Amino acid sequence: MSDAADGRTGPPVVASAGSSDPAAPLVVLLHGRGSDERQIVTLAGHLPEGPAYAAVRAPIAEGGGYAWFANRGIGRPVAESLAENMAWFRAWLQEVAPAGRPVVLVGFSGGAAFAGGLLLAEPTRYAGVALLHGTLPFDAGLSVEPSQLEGAHTFIAQGDGDHVIPRDLLDRTWAYLREESGASTRSHRDAGGHGLSAQAVGALAGWVAERLDLAR
Repeated sequence: MSDAADGRTGPPVVASAGSSDPAAPLVVLLHGRGSDERQIVTLAGHLPEGPAYAAVRAPIAEGGGYAWFANRGIGRPVAESLAENMAWFRAWLQEVAPAGRPVVLVGFSGGAAFAGGLLLAEPTRYAGVALLHGTLPFDAGLSVEPSQLEGAHTFIAQGDGDHVIPRDLLDRTWAYLREESGASTRSHRDAGGHGLSAQAVGALAGWVAERLDLAR
């Protein structure tokens, strides 16, 4: 990978919204593959007031946008790429949100897989992790044993008409988070495709508000 295509030479590009208080709870928005921080930051306008919102640009240039990891196929990260970029992200997060500052991750599509990797690696690091229309990064060097996410809080949203992420990965993620992981999981499913419905955003907003109120 060339330096031009690899954004891990420094801290990420971030689009901010919400509170500018460095002690405010932080909601990190992780965009989908081929998108960027400018698109996902618009979600902040539909989420609770009070937190700081940071929409982070993924480090790999791809298709006019950016990606969080190299792929073996849709929803199937290359383990080494995922691990490297998770380490890069965690170094940034430690700078902006040291211990004591509540952090919620909200990932869409490829960003959901990345958020899922961060969750599996450190289940209790986050006040909550939301996976929107995406899969956990199965078979990518991270444990998905039963009860791996004991003590974690997750939100999952899927659409029955989603034909972008392979259905077997969506179903496996849904079942694992709700039945096997040990996490406390809130779930939303509707008839939509690979995009957030108003109902899903409303459910997400309620969950984010609840998680941050409890985290305080």
